[in-house]
Amino acid sequence: MATIKRVISAVSGGIDSAVSTLLLKNKGYEVIGVYMQNWDLLDEKGVCSSQNDISDAEWVCQKIGIPFHVVNFVKEYWLEVFSNLVNDYESGLTPNPDILCNRHIKFEAFYKHATEELGGDAISTGHYARTTFGEYLQNFDSTKGVHLLKARDERKDQTFFLSQIHQRALQRSIFPLGDMKKSAVKKFAAAEKFAPLLKKKESMGICFIGSRNFQEFISEYVTSHPGNFVDVDSGKIVGRHDGIHQWTIGQRSRIGGCKEPFYIVEKDPSTQNIYVAMGTRHPALYTDLVMTDTPHWIHSPPPQLVKDGVLDCDFRFQHTHSLLKCQVFCAHSGRLIIRLAKPLRAITPGQYAVLYLDEECLGSARITTPGPTLHALGVNSKGMELDCR
Repeated sequence: MATIKRVISAVSGGIDSAVSTLLLKNKGYEVIGVYMQNWDLLDEKGVCSSQNDISDAEWVCQKIGIPFHVVNFVKEYWLEVFSNLVNDYESGLTPNPDILCNRHIKFEAFYKHATEELGGDAISTGHYARTTFGEYLQNFDSTKGVHLLKARDERKDQTFFLSQIHQRALQRSIFPLGDMKKSAVKKFAAAEKFAPLLKKKESMGICFIGSRNFQEFISEYVTSHPGNFVDVDSGKIVGRHDGIHQWTIGQRSRIGGCKEPFYIVEKDPSTQNIYVAMGTRHPALYTDLVMTDTPHWIHSPPPQLVKDGVLDCDFRFQHTHSLLKCQVFCAHSGRLIIRLAKPLRAITPGQYAVLYLDEECLGSARITTPGPTLHALGVNSKGMELDCR
């Protein structure tokens, strides 16, 4: 049984990391605060609050009375997260940079820096999540491995974004907010005179985009190849677009003069065609089958899948979506085939199929393609129970 004494806490300048860091100090740990700088502001034309966040993070550490460091992971972020994001958009995929950032930056580069450069026994973040080692690694035993569990506050649960992290780092990760409600975190912050941070907006989306919309931002990095919007029902061209990277599956298109809006169904990088369907409940938007690449299991492959070849569990591919029952099958290639309990709207290649069993987040696999849509199968969806999330 290892002893945890020095904890390196990720401080972002926000309320969650401030409270989690103070909770660690109150528990008697030797705590060092570290702000991760992941984007080079000198290359950014938009507006980003990172410099203000650094000042807020330093203020938090001064108030708590702990050392403060800024570590530069710009190179790592560019190579492991942003370059992959650009490549995916060029290929017609819709990536999830938050999942990649946690895997490669917070729980790899930061973990390595914390343990090797700062002599930390563990790292801490303000994520709403829990592990089987307990809130402060009371039950730490690396020989058993650790399971990732949903937060007590399911509305704030962030295990979706942690579904690709490695076991080695997770075993040494502390999530002080895992058993707390967001309301309790805010109340605690106010009592500890962190009230100025309560006025800040919560971090949503990608900071370095600044005040611009995403289509404007990504067009600075991906060459635009104009193409056609093609109606899946008639096969006719119904409009033009400036590049497939600007659109994602399920998104409403800006095609005028129609009795109902068109929605994105499929993107073809080889022709630059985007196939669209009229109406948000069009059967071309729905499927109950998902194909993925090789999964990342956080602890180990689920015994049920290994023994029986099928796993009954829960699925989501968007953080805000509720869980959906599914059956998971392992293909000969090691990839997954996932059968959903009911047809789901806008399954998006490049996103992650995140799998849960009871309270545990088992891991995830990147979606390569949805299965045949109801439209392709000739199924009349009228009267069917569809998941319209």
